[in-house]
Parts: sequence; C-alpha cells; structure tokens
Amino acid sequence: MADCLDLVARKTLEQRVEALKGDGYVYFPEALSAEEVGALRNVMDRLEACPDEFDRHTDPSSRGFLNKSINNVFNRDPVFLSHLDHPEVIDVVEAVHGSDCHVIGMTAWMTGPGRPDQGVHVDWQPLELPEDVMDDPRVELPVYITTVHYYLDDIYEELGPTQFIPGSHRAGRGPSNGESSWRGVEPRSILCSGGDAVLFRCEVWHRGTANTSGQVRYLLQVHYAQRMITQKFPPYLNRFQFEPAILSRATARQRRLLGEHVQSNYD
Repeated sequence: MADCLDLVARKTLEQRVEALKGDGYVYFPEALSAEEVGALRNVMDRLEACPDEFDRHTDPSSRGFLNKSINNVFNRDPVFLSHLDHPEVIDVVEAVHGSDCHVIGMTAWMTGPGRPDQGVHVDWQPLELPEDVMDDPRVELPVYITTVHYYLDDIYEELGPTQFIPGSHRAGRGPSNGESSWRGVEPRSILCSGGDAVLFRCEVWHRGTANTSGQVRYLLQVHYAQRMITQKFPPYLNRFQFEPAILSRATARQRRLLGEHVQSNYD
C-alpha cells in the first residue's frame, strides 16, 4: 500500500502560496459542503457526452470500466459556475497566475471499478532545466498552470486515489522511461474526505490509480493559467459557443475567468 500524502491545511494566503511553490500542491479541507457535493454528483450523473467537445463515456461492458469525462462543464449547467472562483482557492490561483488569469478547462470525471493504474506523468512541462540548476534556491520558475481537484467522495485506497510525488516539480523535467519515483520518493495517495480539494502545479509528477472498489469515483477538475496561455474550449475553429442562459448568470469575475478580458498584449 502506498504512503499517504501529507495533507496540511494552511491558514493564510501566504502559507498556501508557499506550499504550492515549495511542495507543488496545497490542500483545502471541506472546500465544498455536503449539499454542494450532492448537487455536483447529481448533475454529473445526467450529463451526456458530446463527441465534438472530446467528451468520453465508455460502456463498461465493452471497455471493462466506466470512464465518463465531460469537458466545458461550466457551459453545461449553472451549478458549475460557483466552482470557477471558489473562495480561498481562487485567491491562491490569482496570487500565482495574476489577477488577469483565466480558466483553460473544467472537467467532470467519473471512473468506475476496473479502471487501471495510470503511469506517473506531468500534465505539462513548460521548461526543462538540469536538476543542479533547479536545486539552486535562486531558481524559482513561474507557476504557469494549476489544477484544482474537488473530491466528491471519501477517498480510500481501493477507490483509486490520485497520487503525488511531493516536490517533484523541482525535477526540471517529466518522468521518462517508466520512472515511478523521484529522488527515492514514491507516489503518495491523496486520502481525503468528500468536499476536500487539492490545488497543484502542472509539473508535479502524479497519477491516477486503479479503482478496485465496487464504487464509481466522482471528481471535478478546474484548470487555471496565466493570461498569456490560451484557453482551450473544444470544438475549435469558432464552433464553441457560450450558452447565453448560463453566461447571463455569471459574475464579473467569473466572466473574466471565462475570457472576458480587458485589452492586453497581442490583443
């Protein structure tokens, strides 16, 4: 059994930013109420996949396990709007990406029994540098992209927890040739309660693990980035359109996160 990731609730914005920069992640206990968790799960159950938006909904009888992944969910139901700028989480996001940052994706993800282990990976490696350079305390790379996971179940080993290698964003590269540890540190499981959240950098080495339970795991992901990193809302070539009824309910900050920016470089 894998070791558990050290989940420490930081009290101040400064401590949370430091954890994101130093450990590669920051933990938010009880980010969502039980009512919010239930509402999200109910909507996720009834969402239907749109192939043009790169959604997936595999049939367990043909693929061996349920894999339902719905993109652009902010555009599918107004229940998701408040999770674009969840209190405390958004403060850290804006602190590291800037007050003009935006959302580059929002995915509802359900994985059923039989889902296998993923390989250890990074979501994106914006720069590659030698480890001796990264070891220099003067070297601090910008935080280009972050993802927040809202866990909508009580997570235990058999349910297929996310695993992180803390500090691995300092490797200066992603894993290669099947590497599953960094400097002797093995992946550690995020065992948390439904409603907890973890925000992490895109360079952290991590993976999803096998679901050997008899239960479907529910997860909401929100991806944030600096203003200069493009938003990716499929389908492309101007076919993506915001739903007017949902957009009309968004706050000013939510609209900015969705792309309503003031003029800036290259506009």
